Amino acid sequence: MRIAVYAFHDVTMFHLAVPQMVFDEVSRQGLAEWTTLLFADQAGHIRTAEGYQLGEILGPESAAEADVIVVPSWFDDGREPSEQLRNVLQQAHQRGVIILGLCLGTIPVADAGLLGGRSAVTHWAAFSSLSARHPDVFLDQTVLYIDHGDVLTSAGTASGLDACLHLVRTRLGSAAANQVARSLVIAPHREGGQAQYIEHPLPPRSSEDPMARLLEWALGHLGEDLSIETLANQAHMSRRTFIRAFRSSTGATPSAWVRSQRLDAARHLLESSSLSIDQVAAECGFGSAVTLRQNFARAFSTTPTDYRRRFDAQPTLVP
Repeated sequence: MRIAVYAFHDVTMFHLAVPQMVFDEVSRQGLAEWTTLLFADQAGHIRTAEGYQLGEILGPESAAEADVIVVPSWFDDGREPSEQLRNVLQQAHQRGVIILGLCLGTIPVADAGLLGGRSAVTHWAAFSSLSARHPDVFLDQTVLYIDHGDVLTSAGTASGLDACLHLVRTRLGSAAANQVARSLVIAPHREGGQAQYIEHPLPPRSSEDPMARLLEWALGHLGEDLSIETLANQAHMSRRTFIRAFRSSTGATPSAWVRSQRLDAARHLLESSSLSIDQVAAECGFGSAVTLRQNFARAFSTTPTDYRRRFDAQPTLVP
């Protein structure tokens, strides 16, 4: 299989290397004859974000014989792709070539019209801008990658490894994917359904904004009753007026916002404290460990215990 990876000025070495590492390992392990090549809008050199000059980059015509085309990332400003890249992706898709948009690489894939009316995923920081640009694309922040068979998109940065391994698994089977993963010393199978872990900071607000004062107060009382009645009373509003003002200010319902903030607080405690799951649940206002587990699994497709195991940031004491 021939895999063409799109290279562009200011791409990071990591993003550019991910598909090459995974797919070239297939050949190194003798599992299949897979080759990768780098192409750009024009043959020649590119400059990476780290300042390296990469030469021997092929032109767009080299992608004409590819079985897979990968856009490994994209510019941070989310600019529209060149007409040349747009044509490469559209024509390749019409030929039955598999298109991968990894991380911000989902943006040019969407701009090429390959995701209209379909679900996709990208780095969480680009969700708002991409949604505004392509309201017909359903962006799912609860997954690491989405595979439609002809188009595959992945979430931020390292999930590109998961998406590339997924392609190995679908083409060559689980044993081959596991062998590649072992060789690269990475997890053999993080399910596409594992959620991105997204921060939800409060947008900057004036201290004179009554809703800003309410939100700050609520964040300091997550372990207490934060029903709509409690919040409305704290804001000195009627229930109906408060719900309307809250949605207008935050874009969410009061219950959804409170749940999101409690989950963020729970994640922080799981990462940075030795509190038990019961204690975390109480501190964050979930009432019981069962309620915390249910909400945590629904939001992040994992358990609090597994999350702590993966992201524990407490220092390890060495005797």
